[in-house]
Amino acid sequence: MARVERKSPDVHKKTIRLNKFLAMAGKGSRRKNDELILSGVVKVNGKIVTELGVQVNPDRDRVSVQGQPVTLAQKSVYIVLNKPKDCITTMSDERGRTTVMDYVKQKERIYPVGRLDRNTTGVLLFTNEGELAHALMHPTTGLEKVYHVRVDKELTELSLQKLRRGVRLDDGKAKAERVEILPRSRRLEAIVTVVEGRNRIIRRMFEELGYDVKRLDRISFCGVTTERLARGRWRYLTIAEVKALRALAGMT
Repeated sequence: MARVERKSPDVHKKTIRLNKFLAMAGKGSRRKNDELILSGVVKVNGKIVTELGVQVNPDRDRVSVQGQPVTLAQKSVYIVLNKPKDCITTMSDERGRTTVMDYVKQKERIYPVGRLDRNTTGVLLFTNEGELAHALMHPTTGLEKVYHVRVDKELTELSLQKLRRGVRLDDGKAKAERVEILPRSRRLEAIVTVVEGRNRIIRRMFEELGYDVKRLDRISFCGVTTERLARGRWRYLTIAEVKALRALAGMT
């Protein structure tokens, strides 16, 4: 199970850049942390730091953001949930709706990697490693997400061609890397692979072509699947899965 003590070679042996320290502590990407530093909300040993490139020693230096102490997570957690319908991808909901966090209970504070809309099911990753989460979600990474789609009427060859060439949406062109009709589905179901992460991208492409999406299930995210994992259940990623994700994200 990938719930391991993470002792980076950078930690406990030498100083590291402040933005990297914050990323390792789950505060987001290094670029985001640079913005935090420049905004004047980060302190090191009680003093505000606004210069980029400052080095800190995780063993000796005290770091805080907006007055809250920041420490390195002792355990890196990587989880996949088989997300059910009728729950939203958010940490909490002021309207009392069911969220994905109602299904994944952890002592460590973890965050969903990206989003699935309320009625989309399937693979949803969680981690407390902010830098990895950011790398996996970044639009330039171009990582594959695979969906099982069921629509309301027969998928025509022309529609498949348009999906592969690209469909014009309000926020620009979107296309599928691959589209395959499922056998014995009366051309109502397809496996669709995309590398984009725009909001509701699959539903919007099919809706633009005149289809009503009846069911949408993400069956793979960067090779991680929910095979033999019941809807609403979760598991820790294996060490091999974590290594593969980090390699895809360009992280060692």
